[in-house]
Amino acid sequence: MTAASPLGSPSPDLEHRIVTLIPSATEIVAVLGLASRLVGRSHECDYPESVRLLPVCTRPKFDPIGTSREVHERVSALLATALSVYEVDLAMLEQLAPTHILTQAQCEVCAVSLSEVEAAVAGLTGGQPHILSLQPNVLSDLWEDIARVGAALGVPSEHVIQSLQARVRACSEKAQSAGTGRRVACIEWTEPLMAAGNWVPELVERAGGVNLFGTTGKHSPWLEWAALAAADPEVIIFMPCGYNLAATRKAVADLAESQPQWSSLSAVRRGEVFLVDGNQYFNRPGPRLVDSLEILAEILHPGLFAFSYAPLGWQRF
Repeated sequence: MTAASPLGSPSPDLEHRIVTLIPSATEIVAVLGLASRLVGRSHECDYPESVRLLPVCTRPKFDPIGTSREVHERVSALLATALSVYEVDLAMLEQLAPTHILTQAQCEVCAVSLSEVEAAVAGLTGGQPHILSLQPNVLSDLWEDIARVGAALGVPSEHVIQSLQARVRACSEKAQSAGTGRRVACIEWTEPLMAAGNWVPELVERAGGVNLFGTTGKHSPWLEWAALAAADPEVIIFMPCGYNLAATRKAVADLAESQPQWSSLSAVRRGEVFLVDGNQYFNRPGPRLVDSLEILAEILHPGLFAFSYAPLGWQRF
């Protein structure tokens, strides 16, 4: 493998042609200083801003526009018939001739599946690119993924990882100093209700909160409204997967209108219901999970943290 120059400046003769098929992988490549080596992306990759100009290599097989219930039903129908939710543009991959493809094997709803990518690559008539699949479940997995991507692409990653870890420690230690945390419910889907799992419970705890639903390292669980009402969280944070703030606000407004018990929840009465941009932060297991931690700290400890993520990263409902 060609030797790399210092972080952020790959050797001029490094001829990697990288296609990323999940937003978090795109952000990992960028934070390692290799954004200029990207030649293609998924239909959802949109950060950093420069990647929007890249050719798109995937597309959904369902209409993503509609209420959270409608989107859920469309996706469920596709999965019930054993069809993939997304498809790879084989002709575009052939044209781009990537040396590396970064994808994921964690969630068949979040992005194109590993098996779909392997099937597409098998059909290429040119060279066979190296496929690197990411499957993070907790924060420490993110550090490992960054190291794996760095090793595969021939650039050092230690400085990037250490910098992100330092931010996590600083935020966590300051949040823990605030004392007993408030009871928090993080909601990843509204119709039907789903609590946030994987890395989100860990982020809540590190931000000084007490996570009520979902288990660190486990997939996000479905949640009955009765269970949410019975737990009566002090803080509710909505982070629907793939939704920006505007879509999240609409989804929460629809939920509030459909649930007679909404106004009786403690978090609602106290004005402690928040919306976050899950699509840009919490749903993406990339470097901006650290930003997500800081957003949580800012929400849970407004007198202690002022990272200024609001109003673009989060808002009060």
